[in-house]
Amino acid sequence: MSWHYSNPDHENPYALPDIEVFQLTAREVAERDDDMVFEYMKRHEFRLAAMNGRVRDAMLDRMVEDEGITSGWFYWYCFPGCMPESDPMGPYASCAEALKAAQDNAE
Repeated sequence: MSWHYSNPDHENPYALPDIEVFQLTAREVAERDDDMVFEYMKRHEFRLAAMNGRVRDAMLDRMVEDEGITSGWFYWYCFPGCMPESDPMGPYASCAEALKAAQDNAE
């Protein structure tokens, strides 16, 4: 994970960064979508996913395959020095692309 400034001109020793750029695997992306996880857990073959790690892994693999979820670089905005205030946005092919998108969209 790396921290950056939405406006590079604001970078100084007394200011905290307000963008975090990070990488997620396809399984991590699938796991973050609570609504989709809930829908897949309704399926008979995944009914024990909340209690069994192997079933949960199989469910996440199926979600990635069925939904075409990809891994990549993401960003989110944060109040300087605080927790994120937005959902992850992405995926992008590289850290540089995610950072450029974050800075372009910050206003």
